[in-house]
Amino acid sequence: MGQLALAAKITHVPSMYLSELPGPRQGTRQDAIDGHREISRRCRELGVDTLVVFDTHWLVNASYHINCAPHYKGTYTSNELPHFIANMAFESPGNAPLGRILAKACNDFGVETLAHDNTTLHPEYGTLVPLRYMNADQHFKVVSVSAMCMAHYLDDSARLGWAMRQAVEQHYDGRVAFLASGSLSHRFAQNGLAPEYAFKIWSPFLEHLDHEVLRMWQAREWQAFCSMLPEYASKGHGEGFMHDTAMLMGALGWTAYDGGVELVTPYFGASGTGQLNAVFDITPQDGSQIPKAVASASKGYSPVSVRL
Repeated sequence: MGQLALAAKITHVPSMYLSELPGPRQGTRQDAIDGHREISRRCRELGVDTLVVFDTHWLVNASYHINCAPHYKGTYTSNELPHFIANMAFESPGNAPLGRILAKACNDFGVETLAHDNTTLHPEYGTLVPLRYMNADQHFKVVSVSAMCMAHYLDDSARLGWAMRQAVEQHYDGRVAFLASGSLSHRFAQNGLAPEYAFKIWSPFLEHLDHEVLRMWQAREWQAFCSMLPEYASKGHGEGFMHDTAMLMGALGWTAYDGGVELVTPYFGASGTGQLNAVFDITPQDGSQIPKAVASASKGYSPVSVRL
């Protein structure tokens, strides 16, 4: 039987890569980089063999998708921010068997999901930036999951997370980490103001909203947080409409979750957005009860779709 050994919400700000390079931004994201390396250290200590990344930079318009190619290798330049990430080399082993196991479990649970193991598709930078600091020595296998979902419901993403945990625990012989790769509020600074907001949040409202969410996490107010997630994703400009967060919370048990959170990298501003690295306790879940909790996930609106 497999195990979900670590679960985290992580940043992937491209200024982490810029922070490596000579220039005025060198060293300015060392705290975020150190947070990734600490998460990597914990994964190694826990015997994790595969990192499953819920990537809010992988945009999809139909179905959920899993990139589980046997191997990833290439050179990446961001089409979104080519002045931040340019010619970044990457390489990592994949995990095709796990990807197929995850997809089957999701489909069996009624969430349409496709695994892509025979593909030339490369991961997006929501996966590649964390791997640069967590997996530079290619210690871990990697699976990337689409989490910028343009025509999907947040409650389906919660169900996907739950199904993936069940797949790991019931059908996989190994230990896995789930990494929700995305920010809290994600309102970028207006064009022309990016340098001014390099280390700030775009507005006092969004900063206050993020801090209230962190207070809720620390107080373990998971039922309230899950209930407000669709509106938070909308009014807080959540990255990828916060499908990565819904996936993570589904895996943890959704409103039935009762664990705590540790901020490995405290909340920080980046180009107007709110970022952190946070590790969530993994609590035992009664498999017969989790579907009921996830099934009650809010059917409220997301920015792109409404379920009535």
